[in-house]
Amino acid sequence: MSLVKTWYTPEAAADKFGIQLGKLMEWVSEGLVRAEREGEKVVRVNIDDVRIEVETLVGGS
Repeated sequence: MSLVKTWYTPEAAADKFGIQLGKLMEWVSEGLVRAEREGEKVVRVNIDDVRIEVETLVGGS
């Protein structure tokens, strides 16, 4: 069992990494970040996926 929280609300994930919520939602819509939905609304995102995208964005890769 993982002791690390891996699913965050989109707002909490954006705050954690200092990115705009719109950018995060763009990654979700492109399939780069896994998300859990309730109906059409994204309620949780995978923080590991977000971390990878932020590292790519910052690293320029």
